[in-house]
Amino acid sequence: MQNISYDVRVYEIETRKNAQGKPTSYRVNWKVARDLFHEPFKRKAQADSFRSELKTAANKAEPFDVTTGRPVSWAKTTVTMSWYDFAVAYVDRKWKDASAKHRADIARVMMLSTLAMLSSEKGKPEDALLRRSLTRYAYNTKERDQAPENVKAALVWVSSNTKNVESIADVDLLQTVLDQITTRARDGKRAASVTVKKYRGILHNALEFAVIKKALATNPLTGLKWVSVKTSSEVDRRSVVNPAQGRALLAAVKAQEPSGPRLVALFGAMLYCGLRPEEAVEISTDTLVLQPRIWNPETQSLEDPPEDEDWGELYVGSVSPEVAREWTDDGETRDRREMPKHRAQGETRGPIPVPPVQSRLFREHLDLFGVGKDGRLFRGIRAEHVPGSTIRKVWGRARAKALTPKELASPLAKRPYDLRHTCLSTQLNAGVSAKQVAEWAGNSMEVLNKTYAKCLVGDAITARRRILEVLRS
Repeated sequence: MQNISYDVRVYEIETRKNAQGKPTSYRVNWKVARDLFHEPFKRKAQADSFRSELKTAANKAEPFDVTTGRPVSWAKTTVTMSWYDFAVAYVDRKWKDASAKHRADIARVMMLSTLAMLSSEKGKPEDALLRRSLTRYAYNTKERDQAPENVKAALVWVSSNTKNVESIADVDLLQTVLDQITTRARDGKRAASVTVKKYRGILHNALEFAVIKKALATNPLTGLKWVSVKTSSEVDRRSVVNPAQGRALLAAVKAQEPSGPRLVALFGAMLYCGLRPEEAVEISTDTLVLQPRIWNPETQSLEDPPEDEDWGELYVGSVSPEVAREWTDDGETRDRREMPKHRAQGETRGPIPVPPVQSRLFREHLDLFGVGKDGRLFRGIRAEHVPGSTIRKVWGRARAKALTPKELASPLAKRPYDLRHTCLSTQLNAGVSAKQVAEWAGNSMEVLNKTYAKCLVGDAITARRRILEVLRS
């Protein structure tokens, strides 16, 4: 039978001080039956909280364990597990169903959180080796067994020097972990809001897994009021090109032999159809619908439809984001997924309108280069996929050729993705309903309005005109 007692006395908090009279800790003292118990805390608020919980249990006449001094209801119900072992288990649990990019994100969050959960600095490997060992091997299910000897040694140290999972229930430590995973290493500033939200979500999911594994009684992140530095998710209007600049950039792409001519229609799909880069590289004869060419009896040849009528349609059914080889199942640098962003497996998005100017770019591309074995339009010179490095290199050279020195130094079309921003901004300014633009873009209305609020130039012009009309009346 368990030794219990209802005879409990909780004393006032004792402040412990150093020789200079400065408080060093705060100790809670209480007695159960004839035995005196003590619990030290670094902060008075923590001591107050613990003392209050003891008082509450005593006032409710709960039985106390005379061995531990705690209420019987506080008996440990969790499994002791080191944070490192837990993180490895979590990575393995998520690996099969996660995309390559999400695998890399999970590994990064687990690596950063592990650095915040270290229990010792003694014998610690160099930071660069530690980060690489955790990200590249420990938290990569596919690569873990391939770790070189120096990495294995670093991981042995980590496995022996991380705190237990249950310690993250401490609010101060949890705050430290959150700060660690949302701070950029290169400059110490807070990451972009979309990254903060994503990384916090990964940590929350990991802690839910800890509850399932009984390493935690509850998820301490649920309901935590954590204030991070706010960062804007709005598109910078300075990054959006006008129609003339867009045409000049595409012309500069086309002029770059040998890869440029193969990529004009790809960049055009972002500029005129609003596709993401990982969606544009997957355009195929199955997802592209163009108006049929018309037979001209006078010239005895097929000709393009009249320009104003030459509208096509696009469907997005798969994406191929670029990612490092170690995160993909097949070792390729593109992770082909049979689903567009934020949609269910097998679901497609479309039809997305293809304006005549882009229809002509598609036709020219098909006439010159045809399609690959699987029907995809865009291929590298020596590869079935267009390398991301080629896309970035061609785009960088196009900017240097098409833009003025001042424009080149600005955020104007800094990334190929900015062409998508240009397309969506143009559609909104043309008066297309936000609901329709969001549907074509594969965005929610909330994201669309939040992201493109500052790009609605037409709304500002209309508002100024109306104000002038009122003032002149």
